[in-house]
Amino acid sequence: MDALDLSTRIDLDRTMDFDTDVLIVGAGPTGLTLALQLAQFGIRLLVIDARAEEANTSRATIVHARTLEVLEPLGASARLIEIGIRIPRFTIRDSTLVSIEFSQLRTRYPYALTISQADTERVLLGLLQELAVRVVRPRKLISLDQTRAGAVATLDNGTMLSARYVVGADGAHSVVRKEARIELDSGSHDHSFVLADVVLNGNMPSREVTLYFSPDGPVVVAPLPGGIFRIIAQVASDLSKPDCALMQSLLDRCGQKVSPGTVERLIWGSSFNVHHHIANRYHRGHIYLAGDAAHVDSLAGGQGMNTGIQDAALLGKLLAIAVQSNDPELLDEYEKKRRPAAVQIIELADKLARLATTPMYRGPLRSAALFWLARNPEMQYHLALQLAGLADLNQAQNRPVLQSTFRTQHEYGN
Repeated sequence: MDALDLSTRIDLDRTMDFDTDVLIVGAGPTGLTLALQLAQFGIRLLVIDARAEEANTSRATIVHARTLEVLEPLGASARLIEIGIRIPRFTIRDSTLVSIEFSQLRTRYPYALTISQADTERVLLGLLQELAVRVVRPRKLISLDQTRAGAVATLDNGTMLSARYVVGADGAHSVVRKEARIELDSGSHDHSFVLADVVLNGNMPSREVTLYFSPDGPVVVAPLPGGIFRIIAQVASDLSKPDCALMQSLLDRCGQKVSPGTVERLIWGSSFNVHHHIANRYHRGHIYLAGDAAHVDSLAGGQGMNTGIQDAALLGKLLAIAVQSNDPELLDEYEKKRRPAAVQIIELADKLARLATTPMYRGPLRSAALFWLARNPEMQYHLALQLAGLADLNQAQNRPVLQSTFRTQHEYGN
């Protein structure tokens, strides 16, 4: 397509056709889900991604029940289940064992599914290809200019595209968010993480995601297909790329009398910082944010990719209606529903991190809190709802229940 003068585009935007109805920037799980949703409604769309090829490694590991529910009508859930491992419970292991059972939840998917993000992306991309939708890559967004009726995107090859709507699904360092001049609310301090896929020799449960506590922070161990285990650990400071010795030391410091396993081989690993944040608004004009572009939480919570996919499922439906009816007012529902969900998830992840790292919560205080939680089935059920993404945000009783769990820990210290 020939590049046109930007001022001409803006002057004529009320009379000319748009190049596409929706431009999606970013082809991770959020962007691909959004594209699938729009394609099923017959909406014209274009997906661009800065990466030369899809990811073959990943940070996200768990697909929760609510995510499987929203992916079902897109044809993705059955394919993911064929690949992943069904996990009926999430356990917290310290001096007290707390088992959070997903099997009791009222859903078609009473479990969490462990599967690498790379595999999740391949499934979503395969479905898009069946609908004759392709991802243009590598292609970077350079700038965005809003018009009265839409937006004009300038790409790194000089192409200029007009779109009714632009969605930033381009991650924590979103160019779309920057171009839309949307600020981030102040979040918690940076958390340093290491992550690795390893082969373990030991007695690690093969149908359980386990949260351990260590002196530096939480350590999560999750089984993946192929006999591999994902280890995600919050650590005290930045570290170089992890190796077997580092991952073994983290397991050895999990607070257990015996290490939960021996690291025999490291398949891949990385280290990085995560800063909890949330955009102070989810859209400006014709530009919308979804996934990590809108919110980032601790990996220990296991919710980031799930939240993004759920963002995309709702936003896709609302955008389809807005395009077909030429009525954008329904899009206001997106921020009203999805931003509170992100706030809740960030709070949960932050509380789990503080429970593991704050000195006042260590030792007898944390043991007492976990002892109480282990003997309170109602609290366990509500925590399962939170983790699975099934807690109804419109039912106020769900939030105070979880908050009371952590408030009780403080009361133990008084």
